Amino acid sequence: MKDLSIYIHIPFCTEKCFYCDFLSFKGKEEYFEKYKIALIKEIEDFAILNKDKYIIKTIFIGGGTPSILPIGYIGNISEKIYKLFNVDKDIEFTIEANPGTLSYEKIKHFKASNINRISLGLQAYQNNLLKKIGRIHTIEDFLQNYENIRKVGFDNVNVDLMFSLPSQTEKDFEQTLNNITKLEPEHISTYSLILEEGTKFYSMYEKGEFELFSDEMDRKLYYMAIDILQKNGYNLYEISNFSKHNKQCRHNIVYWTRKEYIGFGLGSSSLIDEKRIVNTNNLNDYINFKNNREIEILEKKHMYSEFMFLGLRMAQGIKKVDFYNQFNIDIDSVYKKEIDKFIKNGLLIEEDGFLKLSKKGIDLSNVVFSEFI
Repeated sequence: MKDLSIYIHIPFCTEKCFYCDFLSFKGKEEYFEKYKIALIKEIEDFAILNKDKYIIKTIFIGGGTPSILPIGYIGNISEKIYKLFNVDKDIEFTIEANPGTLSYEKIKHFKASNINRISLGLQAYQNNLLKKIGRIHTIEDFLQNYENIRKVGFDNVNVDLMFSLPSQTEKDFEQTLNNITKLEPEHISTYSLILEEGTKFYSMYEKGEFELFSDEMDRKLYYMAIDILQKNGYNLYEISNFSKHNKQCRHNIVYWTRKEYIGFGLGSSSLIDEKRIVNTNNLNDYINFKNNREIEILEKKHMYSEFMFLGLRMAQGIKKVDFYNQFNIDIDSVYKKEIDKFIKNGLLIEEDGFLKLSKKGIDLSNVVFSEFI
């Protein structure tokens, strides 16, 4: 059997965060039940054709805000997967959660539903900042739910943080990092604010309601995160992700290393048999079982490109022999010109058969990635 990862998209939120451009909707509670039914049918349809073909290695329920769903819904979805698929005994099963939509009973329900990893969206430790970015929770909500997560018995927790937020100071971010490391989650993700069209922040920025951080300040905060987190035992294993020993997010590594995954739910994408498959993003169509998928048979040049710009996100970089093993062609015969240029410019480092971004390359990663796209 082949290894496969599963992503499940829950496109509902209590409120839309000001920076978020993910496929999600607020105020759609009347769709919850219909969505669950359509989601389970999609899972069943795939399983009928592929039941004994795959072993499920990781599951990730994301959104949106999966923790907005009433108690029982996640259990129904998990039960269906375990009934229909061969699930690895050592599975990593993650759910994203907003501290403003959690309760002790809901956390217990997650544990009873085979989930063994929770990713908490905190973003900042200051209540004034949380309010300014559109979060529905307070730091007190987060701390109470973090305590409950540990009490229920979860021993694999991620906390999402953001920097370069409007009105955020260096001291704010330093305080956030120091306070979170004291809690000792197994994994911490840190993301710089990126303005996306269609978000409230994008509109506010166009109206001149705030200024973006300079590149220099953004990089200063990024390296502050690396310094503080590494001093506290967190290993930087991907541009934005840090973990304790052996606590890397195995599901995300599937994406970065181009392993196969299936996406269920609105707008979800899949990579199977070198096909990129994307579900409809029309909610009404989806709940009425009209999932008109876009299917792209990937050309070799697209596969090569993905291998490069996804793999270079990893701190260890890409193993040159892996390129040959995956595509039966030497990496230098495809990208020698680009690789030599970036090594000469100090953006890439080649050592022990690996290619990886230098510190300068990380700062200019978009320049490097764009060359391979």
